[in-house]
Amino acid sequence: MKVRKAVIPAAGLGTRFLPATKSIPKEMIPIIDKPMIQYIVEECVGAGIEDIILITARGKDSIADHFDHSFEVEETLRRKKNDELLAATEKVSKMANIIAVRQKNPMGLGHAVLTARQIVGNEPFAVLLGDDLVVSEKPCIRQCIEIFEERQKSVIGVMKVEKKDTSKYGIVGGKMLNDRLMDVNVMVEKPSPETAPSQLACPGRYVLKPEIFEILANTKPGRGGEIQLTDALAQLATGDGLLAYLFDGRRYDTGDKLGYIEATVAFALKRPDLADGVRKVLAEYLS
Repeated sequence: MKVRKAVIPAAGLGTRFLPATKSIPKEMIPIIDKPMIQYIVEECVGAGIEDIILITARGKDSIADHFDHSFEVEETLRRKKNDELLAATEKVSKMANIIAVRQKNPMGLGHAVLTARQIVGNEPFAVLLGDDLVVSEKPCIRQCIEIFEERQKSVIGVMKVEKKDTSKYGIVGGKMLNDRLMDVNVMVEKPSPETAPSQLACPGRYVLKPEIFEILANTKPGRGGEIQLTDALAQLATGDGLLAYLFDGRRYDTGDKLGYIEATVAFALKRPDLADGVRKVLAEYLS
């Protein structure tokens, strides 16, 4: 069954980026000149996904607005014959079918995913977290979709982390089927290095069967008093089955201030119009 829909939870308060996020959604903070959320949407589009469901909250209407037409901006660029910027602006509004749903209460990631149930319906879907940018030749979520299509089981994209960092992530454990694929039998949210079942961490890429919705609907609040997606996935692993795929790509944690700075520098160094200037600036500060 084809994966046509993606859910992008974007309802969080973004407290790690206060005071900026007091008035600007964290997902709209740009990496240079493109909001973080746009990179995630572009990954979906590159993977062939047709419908993108944004889970937002009060005060975050600008996220959906970003993917709409802006008549004033487009008309001004058209009058000024700035064809390059006009094309870039129009491309954003045409790249995907955007559906915005509000999470009215901040009850956790699992609850945010559950709010998309009626729109997703009875079909498999992708989930991508907005804090995690993955740079790869083949879109990260596309890699996960291909494993899903081959095995017909829900899939989590994972990466290997240092043992000391397991307490920052959801960590999976199970039997390795090959050098990149694990049959998951346990999933633990932010375990200590001593108790972590492996060093394979989940940075925010999932392809899930619709059965996860019923599990989420019956999942009680866990860590932090919230409905955790990790808890529902752990239950899924013992039932219908769950795979973890070690994806190919470089991940940037833009939900962390240092990770955000790293991503900005890395993306700037890849741009022909900025790379030389950025190198000079870095050299000046590092000399």
